[in-house]
Amino acid sequence: MNDNLTAERATFVTHLECSLTGERYAADQLHNLSRAGRPLLVRYDLDSVRAALPRDTLAARATDLWRWRELLPVRRTANVVSLGEIETPLIPIARSGGATVWVKDEGRLPTGSFKARGLVMAVAMAKELGVTRIAMPTNGNAGAALAAYATRVGIETIVFCPEDTPEVNVREIAAQGARVWRVNGLIDDCGAIVGKGAAEGRWFDFSTLKEPYRIEGKKTMGLELAAQLGWRLPQAIFYPTGGGTGLIGMWKAFDELERLGWIGSERPRMYAVQASGCAPIVRAFEAGEEHAERWEDAHTVAAGIRVPRAVGDFLILRAVRESGGKALAVGDPAILAAVDACARQDGLLLCPEGGATLAAYHQALRDGEVDEDDEVVLFNCATGLKYPLPPAEQRLDRHGAIDFDRL
Repeated sequence: MNDNLTAERATFVTHLECSLTGERYAADQLHNLSRAGRPLLVRYDLDSVRAALPRDTLAARATDLWRWRELLPVRRTANVVSLGEIETPLIPIARSGGATVWVKDEGRLPTGSFKARGLVMAVAMAKELGVTRIAMPTNGNAGAALAAYATRVGIETIVFCPEDTPEVNVREIAAQGARVWRVNGLIDDCGAIVGKGAAEGRWFDFSTLKEPYRIEGKKTMGLELAAQLGWRLPQAIFYPTGGGTGLIGMWKAFDELERLGWIGSERPRMYAVQASGCAPIVRAFEAGEEHAERWEDAHTVAAGIRVPRAVGDFLILRAVRESGGKALAVGDPAILAAVDACARQDGLLLCPEGGATLAAYHQALRDGEVDEDDEVVLFNCATGLKYPLPPAEQRLDRHGAIDFDRL
């Protein structure tokens, strides 16, 4: 077993807190949203963490997700679930991006996407708190991660996805032990089904941000990034934003790291990237609103960010504004062109959502939002191999005359 999992885990969680009102909730009890209908955030005794975990001790551990155990909510080692959550690499893309542009390639994680971070933590806590049946809406990758981890610990899982969810995702969910249903609607329509069933006591609702622990898994992206850059942060982060859990989680991680004394007060400008066919956060940002109204008739090739309404909208907008960043929308043609450019010029196959961040970076560069010498990190949230690729139809007859000048 990985040495990050062997020791009995220290207990540093103090309570949960409503992200809107600050109202406190007891830890070690099952919760969905707060009484105000908003996400709950996990709070830690960071003074005790600082005393128990010198930074040098952390540096000596294996570089996986569970090296951060003092800043994670699972109390008992026996409840940890793992499929090998590695520290994902930072890949330079000098040709398609620039000399100071890096991609954090989350497609290297189990089930091929960054959804593994959030769902491994949420499932571990579901196990710890005695949950036996889970339901969740998904655009694909989250359902696949949930199916894998829940199956691993014996939790029954039902997943609902829009009927045009990529076929590979639907089959992956089913293959990994969940019951998966296609729904003639969008992800929030699927979420309404999950919510109704939860209200009737049929299952526990695992929708994005409707339980407190997916944020804690996703925040490890920010923890890792700081460690990989020598305990500093880049000038800008471009993040593909649907439900926005990862952006919210990273912003929380940076605050916790500063309170531990491991980084300073400098923060990256956070760019929430959406598709122009589904951009409720962008619209709210530009209008100066704190909450985002539902986006009607949502459509984009980047299925993972086709989220018409996000329950954590105000947290996304708060982080973007506090950082001096921006919410940006890019069109599908630009997304597909960015995927093609990165693959052909740098050999890195982005998913469409990752392509959106590269397209948004170039848009921000043109608009003067970022400078060419800014150190920038783009998040590629899944392996591009999960998505349809352009056809390659050229054929060669080995029995015929071969014109080598044309090859």
